[in-house]
Formats: sequence, C-alpha cells, structure tokens
Amino acid sequence: MTPFLVTLLKFAAIAAPLGAAARWLRVTPRIRLVYLALIPAVATFALPFAPQALWLAAALDAVVLAVALADAASLPRTRELSVERTALHIASLRKPHAVTLTVLNHGQRTYQADLRDGVPHELCPEPAEFNLELTPRSRSTLHYVLRPRRRGAFTIEGAQLRIRSRWGLWQRIVVCPVITRLAIYPDIKQLSQYALLARTNRLSLMGVRRTRRVGQDHDFERLRDYTRDDNYKHLDWRATARRRKLTVRDYQTSQSQRIIFMLDCGRMMTNEAEGISLFDHALNASLLLSYVALRQGDQVGMITFSDSIHGYIPPRGGMQQMNRLLHASFNRFPELVESRYDLAFRYLAAHCRQRALVVLVTNVIDEVNANQIQEYLGNLVGRHLPLGVLLRDRRLFDAVDLEHPAGDNLWRAAAAADILTWRHQVLSDLHGKGVLSLDVFPENMTAPLVNRYLEIKARHLL
Repeated sequence: MTPFLVTLLKFAAIAAPLGAAARWLRVTPRIRLVYLALIPAVATFALPFAPQALWLAAALDAVVLAVALADAASLPRTRELSVERTALHIASLRKPHAVTLTVLNHGQRTYQADLRDGVPHELCPEPAEFNLELTPRSRSTLHYVLRPRRRGAFTIEGAQLRIRSRWGLWQRIVVCPVITRLAIYPDIKQLSQYALLARTNRLSLMGVRRTRRVGQDHDFERLRDYTRDDNYKHLDWRATARRRKLTVRDYQTSQSQRIIFMLDCGRMMTNEAEGISLFDHALNASLLLSYVALRQGDQVGMITFSDSIHGYIPPRGGMQQMNRLLHASFNRFPELVESRYDLAFRYLAAHCRQRALVVLVTNVIDEVNANQIQEYLGNLVGRHLPLGVLLRDRRLFDAVDLEHPAGDNLWRAAAAADILTWRHQVLSDLHGKGVLSLDVFPENMTAPLVNRYLEIKARHLL
C-alpha cells in the first residue's frame, strides 16, 4: 500500500468519527479542523521509514479527536441565545428605515458570533452582517437601516447567529425565530413637500398654479393681496389699513365634492419610465392629488383593475381616508394581462351613483383599447365628470424629434409620427365627447394633474 493511500485512509479514519460527532452535536466543521486532522494523516508518511512510530500516529489521532470534541463542547446550546427585533411596521419606498436588534446571551460563557438578519434582499439592509462578542448574561444592541427598493408587504424572518467555538474548529448556526411584518408604502415625500410648500404659500415650486375660485363662496380661507379680478366686496378694510395695501379675503366653497381614481393595473402599465413602472407613477400622482383633495374637504375613492377588480375604496372625506388609500394600494402591482375596461366601468356604475370627478389613468397604444376608453368615458358624461389621463411614451417623441433621421432611425421616426398622429386623434375624439383629458409624460404628471383638479374646483364643473 502506497504512503499516499495510507494517508487518505488515515484521514478518513479521523474524519469519520468527527463527522458523526458533528451530526450528533449539530455543528459544522471549519477549515481549521481540516488542517488539524491533516497532521496525523501526514505523519503516516514516516511509517515506512520508522515503523516504531505507529504508536505516535495513534496518539496524534487521539489528541486530535479529544481536542475537536472538547472544542465542540464549548459551543452554546440553542436555548442560550435569543434575538429581539424592534422596528416600525410601516416604511416608505427608498427611505431609510431603522431596525434594532437585541441579542441576549443567557449562558455563562463568552462567544464570538456573526449575525445576519433574515431580511429580503429587496429591502437592502445596511450593514448586512455584524461581528460581535457575546459576554455572559449580556444584552447586545445592534442597529441597521433598511432602504427598500420595492414597495409591498414583506416578512423579516428569523435572525441567524453563526457562533464560533473557543478554538475556532467548529461553528453552530442558531436561527432565532423572530418574525416582523413590514409594509413598504409608496414614497410619500411629495406629500410632505406639498404640505410644507402649501403652508409657506410656495406651491409654484412644484408646478402647482394658484387658481382663484369664482362664484359665491362662504368659508374664509386666508388673506392675500388684491388683484384686478377680485370682487371689491371681498376687501378687508381693517387688514388693508393695517398692511397699508389693498387686502382681500379668500373663501372656499363649503360643498364637498367627490373624486374617484380608476387605476389601470394591466400589462401596458408595466412599462417603465425613469426606472419605475407607469403604474407607480400613476399611483404616486393619484396619492398626492388625493392628499390635496382631502385637505380641500373633498371625498376621494379608488378603483384598481386589470382583467378583474382588484380593490375598491369608497369615496370618503377626512385625512383618515389617506391611510385607507395607502393601505389599499401599497401592495398592488401591474400584471401582464389585458385590462377589462368594460368590467371596471360596470363596477363604477354599480357602486358610485353620486356625481364625481372620475379620473382614469392608463396607457393607450392600440386602437381596441382606445375605442373602449372613448366609449366608456363618453358614456359617463352627464352622470359624472370624466377625466382621462393618457400617459405618453417618451421614446416616441424622441424618435420624432431627431433632426436628420437616416436608415433605421428614419423608419422609427415615421412609425412614431404615425402613432402620435393617431394618439392626437384619440384625444380630439375624447374632447368631442365632452371628456376632459390630460396628455402627460408619466414622470411629470403630478403638477398638471393637481392643476387640472384646482381648475375644475375653481370653475365649479362638478
């Protein structure tokens, strides 16, 4: 038998009992243990030259086994360690969200450990792993930040502790069963930004125009400088004398109006603009307008649909409705199915009988869907005030805007021009049916949508 074969057999003789011990103790060997097990195996090369060294090899085997087993015994039992997690259950897309972990060592020994929390990769934990020393009877507090890159409902499962033995020959994986449910809402930065600018009277920075209401109003809103279009009856003479400039009182209508959003979740809304889906752009703009309308005292509802009705929030007033809208939409995503406009509008007719501003946000690129939208929005005229928000495809406009197209670009420009001509006709047909329309790029739709709502309010179209 060759020395190499003897060495392999010797290594196997050592590895077999160590493997059995690992399964029994539920531990995993580390590379250090492999190196240690190689020492007696390599020593067998000396046996052909010194047969009397056989006893030394056997002694080395016994020492290695004893050291390995003693080191394995230094690992903690599962019940000696536990993890607690503290985090708010609601977070915002792409916004930092703090999480706190508390690791408790109930044992009497000090352990070296690596900790990795059971966070889905979409939540992007920073840092992803901790190295820590767990002293006896101690509590170790760790902090990390989530930066969610996808909205929806997520579950943070058990935290995983990888414990190293005293001499580093073994490790034990301890999974602490701590479950945290997390709801990632759309980025509501725009809401807070709107609220701040509204308080400081600087909404023009968001592209929102200040629109003066016409008609007979009742509830006082604020004081402002006089303009030539103002009714002299609204002059506040006391404020004028105090400020030494003509000052008028702004009033708001007391009548509560209704807005119902119809958000298309079909395949055409899966297209992306600036890295996010058209549906996400539509949802963000709708939520901001909902916030504005609720602050104006109006009622807001929402229908989400594709080939079926996914959700319906009846129109209600009050800022609590904002929470209902967020909760109903945060886990909604576009699907690769054809949208059923007929189903959506039948549902609207059955559940929304009071006159409302119906805002349909969709992406239309084929004649079949365009004809359906024209028909169903046109049928709403008289019972409701329909507003069709049609999202533009920037690639079409970029293709047409090429100064000197040639080759394939020439064909693309011609095809894009044909689609845009057809699209313009769709918008004209909607206008002819008495349907309001908004033709915007997805990433720029928020301010035009809010402005259109304020214009409707000012003209009392509802």
